[in-house]
Amino acid sequence: MSTLTLAIVVVFCLGYFCIAIESKLKINKAAIAMLMFVLCWTLFMIDPSQYLPEAVGKMKALVVSGAIEHHLGVTATTLFFLMGAMTIVELVDQNGGFNFVRDTLQTSSKRKLLWRIAFMTFFLSAILDNLTTSIVMIMILRKLVSDQKERLLYAGLVVIAANSGGAFSVIGDVTTIMLWNRGVITALGVLLEIFIPSLVSMLIPAYIISRTLHGNVTYTPQQAQTMQANELTVSQRKSIFYLGVGGLVFVPIFKSITHLPPFVGILLVLSVLWTVTEVFYANLKEEEEKGAMQKRVTQMLKRIDMSTILFFLGILMAVACLETIGVLTSLGKGLDVAFGGNHYMVTGIIGVLSSIVDNVPLVAGCMGMYPVQAVGDMAVDGIFWQLLAYCAGVGGSMLIIGSAAGVVVMGLEKITFGWYLRHITWLAFVGYVAGMLIYWVERMLFF
Repeated sequence: MSTLTLAIVVVFCLGYFCIAIESKLKINKAAIAMLMFVLCWTLFMIDPSQYLPEAVGKMKALVVSGAIEHHLGVTATTLFFLMGAMTIVELVDQNGGFNFVRDTLQTSSKRKLLWRIAFMTFFLSAILDNLTTSIVMIMILRKLVSDQKERLLYAGLVVIAANSGGAFSVIGDVTTIMLWNRGVITALGVLLEIFIPSLVSMLIPAYIISRTLHGNVTYTPQQAQTMQANELTVSQRKSIFYLGVGGLVFVPIFKSITHLPPFVGILLVLSVLWTVTEVFYANLKEEEEKGAMQKRVTQMLKRIDMSTILFFLGILMAVACLETIGVLTSLGKGLDVAFGGNHYMVTGIIGVLSSIVDNVPLVAGCMGMYPVQAVGDMAVDGIFWQLLAYCAGVGGSMLIIGSAAGVVVMGLEKITFGWYLRHITWLAFVGYVAGMLIYWVERMLFF
């Protein structure tokens, strides 16, 4: 390894470490990721001919710019997809589209509520992202379970169910979106082969937790009040819900029909939903329209979490630099040698790592480590890529800080790292391993 390569790797590792201890540093991880991206490529420019032989003389700037623009194009497809999806979900939520979810979950039995929460979170997370689903479910839980201590077990299961549900859908998790955008997995392939392992990884922890619950939930009708006032009619709110959620489900179908990138489909859904809501609001009375201003798409776009978008931009472009200098390929070969090409072991370890560090750079790194092959484990929808989708998503449940869902639930319900480690971690691990075993059985018997 050359001195320049070592310097780039050191900058990346230091940046990654700072992102991992964000809560201690009190520096937003987006700032660190952007700085890491710029520093890695700045170091790369010192002698790019080491990695791109054609980058010499007058061609140096042109060749490197071409390489960066190529990676930026790949990254942008994921970012635009996320921005579109975030806006759609926010629009549905702000207009009362998720009120029916709360009404569906209402029950006095603790066990029944647990199972309803588990299945609703699991399937919603496959359509929405696990972060948004977790927020929606915790807000609904607060309407149904008034005691914060009682809610902890439900909240822990929300984290597990959200991560498991996102793993079997190409639009359910940032990592599956990345893999789908890269073309290494397909919507149908993941649904057919990862659905049952993901379901098992949720069912086992849910069953164990249910055995500890007894009696009824303290529930009053006042807890079921409408989550927010809304100027639209019930039928209009339902229309927004079905257009938004139905549109997200339609995106993979649109891709399979047109063969256009997924972000084009998400922008189609957003534009249709935007048009419909503008028509709804245009017909409101003057006093109602003032209250509705904050719920229009133009306002939603202002509230997009740009720090999250910039974090993804920074981390994905920094990983792209490691891919360009060949470090990821070498690392992939090393893992293969260490585990004798056993991709169950390799992806299993990646899944455990995803509970400690962010799974976005882990998956991005894996995409750079291993080239797609025509046949075998590395082919499109091959064992490696499908297991990577499963492990990176479900593995994040093992620690409260291992996923976006866990972090947001930790903040909303004030769950401590130690409580989650004692009560939920072992349940998530058992479900994780059981899901991998089910996938292995599937591959042996059916695929």
